[in-house]
Amino acid sequence: MGNFAYAVLSIVCFVPAIVVHEIAHGFAAYKMGDTTAKDAKRLTLNPLRHIDPFGTVILPLLLAVVGLPVFGFAKPVPYNPNRLKNKKAGELVIGLAGPCSNLLMALAAALVGYAITLIPHWSSAIVLIYSMVYYFALINLCLLFFNLLPIPPLDGSSIIVPLLPEKSLPTWYRIQRQALPVLIILVVGLPYLTGIIGYSFNPLQSYIQFTAGNLVDFLFSF
Repeated sequence: MGNFAYAVLSIVCFVPAIVVHEIAHGFAAYKMGDTTAKDAKRLTLNPLRHIDPFGTVILPLLLAVVGLPVFGFAKPVPYNPNRLKNKKAGELVIGLAGPCSNLLMALAAALVGYAITLIPHWSSAIVLIYSMVYYFALINLCLLFFNLLPIPPLDGSSIIVPLLPEKSLPTWYRIQRQALPVLIILVVGLPYLTGIIGYSFNPLQSYIQFTAGNLVDFLFSF
């Protein structure tokens, strides 16, 4: 599969994965007592409500074209931590809801993939569908393990919230809101710059290959 075809396939699989990921955050917030996402009409499968032009389309497309692991982001689902029934527990539940949704989608894709292998004669359409199912599982696993990194503003950083004193939470929320540009520089800029000087340094790619890559191979080892 050429880089362009892989990039298009990645976007087709990435958009629904990230949309459901964000809905899961909003639904978890709703169940924990905050209706902000519901009031903003973000508990919907309509991708136009969630897509960020750069984070959901341009960034993953560029990463796919240059052969890097596909990642990106949608418009963050709004929530008000002050409206949660239990602020610290709520932060943890909301943070982990997105990655859990990606795990469930990857497992569902693996079941569909297994069902496809039971078809005796494969047409070109069946091959394409199987490829889409495989990449959908892979991208969901990439989102899962990437977001589990305990680095703000990623979902994994929510595990830090229960450990913080109440008075430190406003500072932590400010860090989360301002950390995305720094994260993009580390994820995209650092590997690019080190590649220019002839010393490739891409720990994220190694981490994703070890986690998501090995798990998707296991799930599709029918």
